[in-house]
Amino acid sequence: MKPLTQEWVAKAEGDFVVAAQIMRGRKHRVFDAVCFHSQQAAENYFKARLCEAGVAFAKTHDLIVLLKLTLPLEPLWSSFLPAAQALTDYAVDFRYPGDTATLGEARLALKECKAIRREVRLSLGLPA
Repeated sequence: MKPLTQEWVAKAEGDFVVAAQIMRGRKHRVFDAVCFHSQQAAENYFKARLCEAGVAFAKTHDLIVLLKLTLPLEPLWSSFLPAAQALTDYAVDFRYPGDTATLGEARLALKECKAIRREVRLSLGLPA
């Protein structure tokens, strides 16, 4: 695996671990943070897959853009389009006053992140 791909995976895993730890907590679960870190993990995993394949991508937090770049490599990942759309919104929505994530949104964000994480890791030859 390319060194830069490994760096993207490390960033993705960091965000995934943070989101999962927050959800496992008993007190002070910050659902906004779970949604944000789930989005970031999925974003960095898509970027890892693209990097490993040598596919250039612009600086973006839009998972739809990144996913569409991966589809020629992984056509079955088109099933992630709804998840990518929902997660993309979490890159910004809950980072500013006016909207707060619910427990249900946080659970769904982490679930979608886990599914994307699993498939990208398998594609990269990493344990799911």
